[in-house]
Amino acid sequence: MAMKPSVDEIEAWTDTYFKRSKATVGRFGDKRATYAVFMRRPVLAAPRLALEWLQAVARARETELEIDLCYAEGKWVGAGEPMMYVTGSLYHLLDTETILLQKIGPACVAAYNAYTMCTDLPRTAFLAMDARHCAGLEMTELMAYAASVGSARAQRKHGAVGFIGNATDATAHFFNQPEGLGTMPHALIGYAGSTVRAAEMFHEAHPDRALTVLVDYFGREVTDALAVCTRFPELAHSGRLAVRVDTPGGRYMETLDPPSAYAVLERHAPESIRGYRDETELRYLLGTGVSAAAVHRLRDRLDEAGFNKVRIVASSGFNPAKCRVMASARAPIDVIGTGSYLPEKWAETYTTADIVEYDGKPQVKVGREFLLRRPDRKPPDRAED
Repeated sequence: MAMKPSVDEIEAWTDTYFKRSKATVGRFGDKRATYAVFMRRPVLAAPRLALEWLQAVARARETELEIDLCYAEGKWVGAGEPMMYVTGSLYHLLDTETILLQKIGPACVAAYNAYTMCTDLPRTAFLAMDARHCAGLEMTELMAYAASVGSARAQRKHGAVGFIGNATDATAHFFNQPEGLGTMPHALIGYAGSTVRAAEMFHEAHPDRALTVLVDYFGREVTDALAVCTRFPELAHSGRLAVRVDTPGGRYMETLDPPSAYAVLERHAPESIRGYRDETELRYLLGTGVSAAAVHRLRDRLDEAGFNKVRIVASSGFNPAKCRVMASARAPIDVIGTGSYLPEKWAETYTTADIVEYDGKPQVKVGREFLLRRPDRKPPDRAED
């Protein structure tokens, strides 16, 4: 994407007190300042897009920056730990703080969430479908980048499949893909008039692509899944057919109700329903929508009909908590489409930057002495890193 905001736009988008402070420094003389950047919760370091922007600003202003990354991309950063130190002209840095922090915090939290999801379900592939939930194109880019950072760590540390792609062409490069992934929305089912007909139309239009068919539009997840498999037996038996369930939370998947949902999990994952579960966890396990019981039931019916190579794609509210519950129930999900790794509590994404040195002399506001740079300071030695 183009640099956003551009150098000429920074003053319009930064906090006014930074702009006025810059003017004051310009009148009374510049100093070399060092900023410490930190967050108040554990995150994964995902600073690359922010730093690329900052470095582009420095080049445009013909000034030099010194960036001391305390944690490389994808590393675990504890609450309150300085993530980086940025040193340069106070005059040129002052008005960049607002935009710099906007580009760091949300990405770091989203990367953390993506990592935990991939780690909890290491054999499941993930597809980033966050674009529709983002507040504009800049956030879309940040969130796709964040998913790739969290995924890469899960792949590296736990051998997870991780995120295999995302929904848009513009950000597919973060996942080493030439284009976005996906087949059909519910609108195409409605347009076609039947699930099978929508599959036929899509396959005719895109004969060389693997086929993933939504099966919840008419509330006949099992019936329509089997009908599609019967219509495309070659795709089904070659592993090039998948069915996607996105059952809304207002109803149970076809063939399920509370007693049958319990029976399904009692057969497949009895330990998942032993002991205490809060209301949300029980809904993920046994409730309406795309529950663990629903996925197990659909897998059973496909296998019983001889379609054991047909993959199941699940979507609808797959956040870190739901993924953790699905893992406990050993839900047989091949691919999860999710935008719910996006930060739920926006206040947790707030990043803070404090100046800790002026012309090389340590100085910070009282209460933030923990940010001061010390020559002997090293990041904690964590086994997982």
